[in-house]
Amino acid sequence: MKTRLIFVRHAEAEGNYYRIFHGWTDSGITEKGHVQAKKVAERLKDIDIDVLYSSSLKRTIQTAQYIADIKGLPIIRTDKLKEINGGDWEGQKWDDLPNLWPEEYHTWENEPHIHRMPNGETMKEFQERLINEVMYIINNNKGKNVCIVTHGTAIRALMCHFFHLDLEHMIDIKWYDNTAVSIVDYENERFNVIVEGDASHLDLELSTIQNQKWWKDYMEKYEQKKDMEE
Repeated sequence: MKTRLIFVRHAEAEGNYYRIFHGWTDSGITEKGHVQAKKVAERLKDIDIDVLYSSSLKRTIQTAQYIADIKGLPIIRTDKLKEINGGDWEGQKWDDLPNLWPEEYHTWENEPHIHRMPNGETMKEFQERLINEVMYIINNNKGKNVCIVTHGTAIRALMCHFFHLDLEHMIDIKWYDNTAVSIVDYENERFNVIVEGDASHLDLELSTIQNQKWWKDYMEKYEQKKDMEE
């Protein structure tokens, strides 16, 4: 019996716009974020969705509400789909992290399998929390189409698992734009990725990451790494 999971990253939030680390920090979505959320809801309008889950944080709930309204579904909220607990990183500017926590920032960027947030979660603990919740959702919704609204790092950690990769290969999973859609089927105890990080419902002006310098730098390094591996 196939269960389909439709993952949606939350719309642009204050942390995304201002480039401030927000894990468990409960920020809302921006004006652009509301437009993005409306766009992704319209995209999902004619796609079968039986159940709608969301992280309990404000930015995911606000995004999920647009989907709930267009699909006529209640939002099932769960703390276990929250973003990684950033500990001391919460509220810090992304640009300051390499200087304030050089070792932790190195593992965040290069060795996620041994990364630990200072006074927060390890990446391993975080991924296990997410996988356990996704399996709980699957076991309670067998054969259904389930939409799950969650966070950027959460989706990367999950996609690493769905591609049957060890956590150290999470660095090979690209960051997806706000409101990007990923579709994963679960059948015969195996995950199959159908759609990965698709934000085609957003034009360039509505994109978050494509209009930020960090993304251009990140993609340049990502492509260089891929070229070296080939």
